[in-house]
Amino acid sequence: MEQTDTSSWKFKLKAFMNESFRVLKITKKPDAVEFKTIVKVSGLGILIIGFLGFVIQMVRTIFFP
Repeated sequence: MEQTDTSSWKFKLKAFMNESFRVLKITKKPDAVEFKTIVKVSGLGILIIGFLGFVIQMVRTIFFP
């Protein structure tokens, strides 16, 4: 019984490692333009979420003291 459990998790780990390496092989480093775009979009998203949190906090403070 233990032999099956041990081989099962070893097989799953090996399959996961193979899939992970396959993904890493096809990925590429972003060029400068793509990197700047990602940074801008991420920053904008963070600012929007922060602003929404601020507005919700202000509404809560004003209407529910």
